This record gives sequence, C-alpha cells and structure tokens, in this order.
Amino acid sequence: MKAAWYERNGSARDVLQVGELDKPKLEPGKVLVRVFVTSVNPSDTKRRARWSLPSGVIQQIPHQDGAGVIEDVGDGVPNSRVGQRVWIYEALVSGKAGCAAEYVVVPSENAIELPDNVTFERGACLGVPALTAHRCVFADGPVRGKTLLVTGGAGAVGVHAIQFAKAAGARVFTTVSRMEQAIVAREAGADLVINRHEEDVVARIQETVDAPGALALDRIVDRVIDVAFGETLVSTMKLLKPNGVIATYASDAQPEPAIPFWPLLFLDATIRFVNVYGMSREAHESAIQATTIGLQEGWLKTTIASRFSLEQIAGAHEASESGKTIGKIIVLID
Repeated sequence: MKAAWYERNGSARDVLQVGELDKPKLEPGKVLVRVFVTSVNPSDTKRRARWSLPSGVIQQIPHQDGAGVIEDVGDGVPNSRVGQRVWIYEALVSGKAGCAAEYVVVPSENAIELPDNVTFERGACLGVPALTAHRCVFADGPVRGKTLLVTGGAGAVGVHAIQFAKAAGARVFTTVSRMEQAIVAREAGADLVINRHEEDVVARIQETVDAPGALALDRIVDRVIDVAFGETLVSTMKLLKPNGVIATYASDAQPEPAIPFWPLLFLDATIRFVNVYGMSREAHESAIQATTIGLQEGWLKTTIASRFSLEQIAGAHEASESGKTIGKIIVLID
C-alpha cells in the first residue's frame, strides 16, 4: 500500500518519506479501513519532531485522525460493518500505525460511523479537535445558562468548543488575533468576538455584560476553554467567577507557567487539564455521541484550510506548524 512514514525524529522535510509498505494485518476486535483523507493535528507534528518512536516500530506512519470505508473486520466484529463510512480517532494510540496510508487497522470502537451528509474531508478532521472540545466544555457539567470564554476561537478545538457550547444553551465569548479568524469564530456562533491584539479582553467583556450600576470588577465567566494557559491566565482570572473552571488543553508559548496559588485558591477555582488521549472511555463515548448528533443536525462544522496530496505530506506538516492557517490541514490519500 502507499503510505507516508518517518524513521527518526526531525523536521518534516528531512524525515517524512512516501512509498510502498505492507498492508496491515487484521486482528480480533479490529477493522481494516481504506483511508481516503487524513488530517494533521499539532500532536502529529510534535510527535514527528521530538517524540520517540514506539518500541519495536521502525517506520512510523503518522496521523491520529482520518476517514474512509471499512473493507474487512476481525473476529468479534459484526460483518455488517463492512462497507460502512467511518471517521477514525486515535489510530496511533490504539495501534502502532496512523492514518497517513491507504489502509489502517484500528479497534472497532475507534472507527465511528460517518453520517451520509458528512464528507470524508470533514470526517477526517473530527477526532482530536471535536473530542477535546467536548471534554473541555462539559467535563464539569451542563453549560445551559452559563457564560464561557473560549480563547483562540478560530482554532480547530476552539471552533468546536463554541459550537458545542452554543448548542447546549451557553453564552460564549471568544478571542482571536486577526480579522480572518473573527469571521470563523462568528460563523461558529460566538456571541462576542474580541481581537486580543487590538482590544483589552477583560474590559471588552465587562463593558459588554455589565448592567447599569453594576461594579466594573464583577466576575462574569463560569468556564474558560483555554488554548494558551500560561499566556492568558492573568486575564482569565480577572473574569472567572468563584468556583469557576479553566479547562486547558495547550500552553505552547509558556510550557512551564507560574501558578498564582492564592488568587486561584480564594476563587476556589478548578484548573482542568484536558488530554484527549488520556480521557476515560466514558468521556470518549459521551463526546462521540455529541459529535454524531452535531453532524446529523448540521451545526458541528469544520473549516478546511488547505488540501495536500500524500506526496506533499511534508508541506502539510509545515503548513500546520506555521500557525498561519485558519482551519484544518488535510491530506488526500486517494
């Protein structure tokens, strides 16, 4: 089968190869999926750049997420799944090979039926972003009637967090860094979009929400969904209500942030670290169910930033790492 792989860590251009590898073998409880599209996640590029290959793996096929059609099933999996359109999540967590290939074998529960109204391109983008977003929004209970702040609302996780929260009855504020991102965040349903480079985020939210006569320092936000924990903590603390939650899934700019213990203690705040790969089975199932409903009802949508062929996979990784794209980078296998 045609596939992409790397044999050592390094830059995309230096280590990614494309060629022919053996087709993976089925195992009990698993399905063989013919992959049509795969997407690039930040964890995919970080894994390629610096995370050691799993023990016994010489040629690492990358990418956790993809979409395609089940061609065969292992023992214990109903034959009725053959021919089913599916989206795949956590291929590398559940096995040793990812979705950047014509075929991948994953546990049956990692291949989720894709509604007929959803393309393979959109399906390939769901895994990491949608499941992470759902966990961030709902890990601490329902959000109906609550106010959420989503930092980075045009990002893959941020967009889905807005969509999940709005569908569940929350008011959502979000931050972006440029006009193009603001358009995406508004289309996702955000009630207020703030350019963090041009406006004071705290003041902008307070002046939007404060009723006549209210104190300017009244706290407003029940939950923060945060893509840049260390960078935004000072401002998000000024908005967070007592007993509020900051659910964070990234802190690239400040990977070892200082924690202001006493202010957070007096807020009785919860800092929730969300790692999609470490989520419980129950959390996965809840997120998958909500994702399926969102797809069927049409409100869970994905922006495709650009498309690459498998032969261009190094360019796809570089585009993702650039931080300049808005939406998902996908690789077309066929």
